[in-house]
Amino acid sequence: MIRATEADRPAIEAFLRDHIATSMFPLTNLLKHGMAGGHPRAVHFWVRWHAGRITDLMTVTEEGLLFPQCPTGPWGDVAVVLAGQGVKGLLGEATQVAALRKALRLIARAPLDTVEPLYELPLTDLRVPAVDGLVLRPLEEVPRELILSWRAAYCVESLAIPNEDAMEQSAKDIATYVEQDSHRVLLQDGMPVAMTGFNAILPDVVQIGGVYTPPRLRNNGYARKALALHLVEARALGVTKAVLFAANQAASRAYEALGFRRTGAFSIVIFDEPQVIRG
Repeated sequence: MIRATEADRPAIEAFLRDHIATSMFPLTNLLKHGMAGGHPRAVHFWVRWHAGRITDLMTVTEEGLLFPQCPTGPWGDVAVVLAGQGVKGLLGEATQVAALRKALRLIARAPLDTVEPLYELPLTDLRVPAVDGLVLRPLEEVPRELILSWRAAYCVESLAIPNEDAMEQSAKDIATYVEQDSHRVLLQDGMPVAMTGFNAILPDVVQIGGVYTPPRLRNNGYARKALALHLVEARALGVTKAVLFAANQAASRAYEALGFRRTGAFSIVIFDEPQVIRG
């Protein structure tokens, strides 16, 4: 594998597009933060070419997240080019993440280490449930302390962030969501009942993330209805496809009710401390 340059960017974008369901994070990072560095999510690439086409691509962010998109499995080559790299985490198609982790000998326990079902939906197939009396609102129209507490609870429940760090992370996340206008709150009779959002956004594809309903309000279909309304909004703006990975069986059932179909599995591994790849 060889280090990519800016001249390779069109081919890289096309390759990631060809594998869009498991490439939303690296592709949006590339479009937002580029390859020149200077931002934690700026990206660098290692590429394997054959007959003038990319066959495998390893994305590395400045903060040390790895996103494998390596269908042919060149894990020995990846281990060589990444020797000395600090790794904060690995995210991607589940079998590739498992193979990469083994090849890099990243054996440390990770507090967040999940394999989740991957779903896709052409928005022409979206099934919208009855939403009478429900409306979506931007985050800034809802009491900030409430949204901060919801996001902190999500960080603990879904991201394995320690309680003592959750509120600080929540504040950072909510500030980003407001800036990017990426998340919405569902109101019933003026009362906030659920939050939904997109954690990666392209002009034509969105990736769902951060869907949350407080425990006392669960089992009412609020998250499903919030997401449906958000996707209707996105569809009106030209989005044609949505992807997501489901955290549990209840979430899977809710997404399937909207028309999502399972197409694979997605793995997320995040370490407490960066792990250095040994050569």
